[in-house]
Amino acid sequence: MGNHDSDLGKFLRARRDALQPEDVGLRREPGRRVPGLRREEVARLADISSEYYLRLEQGHDHQPSGQVLAALSRALRLDAAGAEYLYGLVHPFRRQALVPRPRACPGEDLESVVAAVRGAPAILVDSTKDVVASNRLARSMVQGWFRPGRNIVLNTFDPLVKSSMPGWPAHARSVVASLRLTADVRDTRLQEIVGTLSVRDEDFRRWWSTHEVDAARRGAVPVAVDGAGVVTMRWQELSLPDRPGYALIVFTPADAEAERALDVVHRRSLSRDELVPQG
Repeated sequence: MGNHDSDLGKFLRARRDALQPEDVGLRREPGRRVPGLRREEVARLADISSEYYLRLEQGHDHQPSGQVLAALSRALRLDAAGAEYLYGLVHPFRRQALVPRPRACPGEDLESVVAAVRGAPAILVDSTKDVVASNRLARSMVQGWFRPGRNIVLNTFDPLVKSSMPGWPAHARSVVASLRLTADVRDTRLQEIVGTLSVRDEDFRRWWSTHEVDAARRGAVPVAVDGAGVVTMRWQELSLPDRPGYALIVFTPADAEAERALDVVHRRSLSRDELVPQG
């Protein structure tokens, strides 16, 4: 996926292309042909020289100061997540400390925490959105989506999901932007996921190229529940400060229909336990 200098240039170009003159208080002159802002316009907004900004996009300046990065964040209208991502591209060792590549096994302590969540589906994901642990309710839902070994991003771009999930484009685009924020650009697992979906799915390829980042920690998503159809579940992501790279996601019903569906799943999972010989 290239070194951090080329990743920085790609990010700056993509975010520059995503802005229009009107977005930053500039007047659109007749006959304008560039898709977004010009380099010199970004440089002027950031109060740096056009030559210096060009070097940044070309990856020739390895260590722009924090002041320059803050100015670029303002010029490109980056939110807190975007600014954090920009800083991490320039200082990859700092980002590696914040988002390390998790171990293949999260450890019995985290698995026990996930299993102990009662009454709501809960999963543990790593920085590339691989499911590494899940509780009984989560494993009983969505045709195995939340079983350990599955990947949230690959699940989202499954052709059947893409064709049947209400509001899929907005949800999928947010998932792509979240993946870019949490994963290390040098992680071979990230490269595998991006390579697979870039070949297979035009929407993923287009959204990944925009370099959007999303730090959403909560939301609502349509979920297919076996035997109950598609219902809306709220999700809440909980970070684990002492285990960076992992996140606990808990799902709760968004309405009465989802509550009934979850109750069906809960009773089904209990009945399966009763069928398992004890001792």
